[in-house]
Amino acid sequence: MYRLILVLLLSACAAAPTQVAVGRYRAPDAPMYSNAVMDHNRLVGQWSQVAAFGGEACKPGSAEISKSGAGLQILYRLCESGVEMAGAGPMPAENVGRFNVPGQPGPWWVLWADADYRTLVIGSPNGRLGFILNRGPFPPDRLKAARDILEWNGYDTRRLVVY
Repeated sequence: MYRLILVLLLSACAAAPTQVAVGRYRAPDAPMYSNAVMDHNRLVGQWSQVAAFGGEACKPGSAEISKSGAGLQILYRLCESGVEMAGAGPMPAENVGRFNVPGQPGPWWVLWADADYRTLVIGSPNGRLGFILNRGPFPPDRLKAARDILEWNGYDTRRLVVY
């Protein structure tokens, strides 16, 4: 009898699963953190999309980031939320690791960049987008790290499509 009461008490203490709204990939009440120590200049180059939320509906895309004066420029075609999105223009930084990207449903936050800037995990506070960009080989350890970062930031990684 005491065991049953203990089990019931412990189960009552368990956190309820956080609900993710339709059209969004992360829980709206989950804290979100962007990469606060990064060199924006190391983002320059060609990136391939290796995973996306809603990515089963379109092909993976790419992004090219270049340096222009004091800021960054972007040219992209990406699968986002099951829709192919394309755009080009200035990519001004709101803060370290946070960018306004033309034609996007929210700002891009770099949630994680590996030490050599080969993999980027991108998310948005509104939860409407999330994807992984990479250059070169994409080994399983970086995929695991990227998934862990997305989960840490409130994303439901069961909905992540890896290409």
